Amino acid sequence: MLDSGPAKKVTIYVNEDSRSHSEPLYEAVLELLLHRGVHGATASKAMAGFGSHHRMHTGKIELLAEHLPVRIEFVESASKVNEILPQLYELVADGLIEVQDTTVVRASGGAQPAAAPLHDRLHAPAQMLRVFFGEADKWNGEPLHEAIVKRLRILEVAGATVYRGILGYGAKGHTHREGFFHLSSDLPVMVAAIDTPERIARAAAEVEEMMGDGLIVISDVRMTRLVRIPPGAERL
Repeated sequence: MLDSGPAKKVTIYVNEDSRSHSEPLYEAVLELLLHRGVHGATASKAMAGFGSHHRMHTGKIELLAEHLPVRIEFVESASKVNEILPQLYELVADGLIEVQDTTVVRASGGAQPAAAPLHDRLHAPAQMLRVFFGEADKWNGEPLHEAIVKRLRILEVAGATVYRGILGYGAKGHTHREGFFHLSSDLPVMVAAIDTPERIARAAAEVEEMMGDGLIVISDVRMTRLVRIPPGAERL
């Protein structure tokens, strides 16, 4: 486990389409870090950016989306970073490597606790609300999925999740897909939420008023909610 105290944060910037032999460069970097014993690393894809070539890359244009920058970050001890840097320099021929001093305040992981934390299990009948529509749908000028989530929060629905599809078709029979040579601005979107039947019924009625074309589905479910008990607290 990484010890608390002074450390180094390394950030590596490469293009998503940069390659090392037959695999993406960012995957090769992550494999190197894994094999060299780095405690953890994260690769994230940017929404837009430009580099030394001063060419803007954005996900709005499909042919430019493949060139979006990818950022790889990890935190390690100074000695471990100094061991790995020569190999990173050799691997990242076209990109940027940044090293910063940082401080590890707390590092989790390592040995597992002797006993798993206790939970209270709350069982109750509930309903699931699922709303299907297109990504391009709007409500009062904002994306419909954002407006629905805001409305569900106002109604105090326990939680909601938005899913964006990569392929689908609806009542009109039009196929919507995400692909390299095909950019769709109306990919299928689903908003899902679970709560009591009373709250779901109210939410469904208000969401229906916000929609044009779409589908609302309500299903009976049985909810099991796990509530962690803090140390020293009594069970419910």
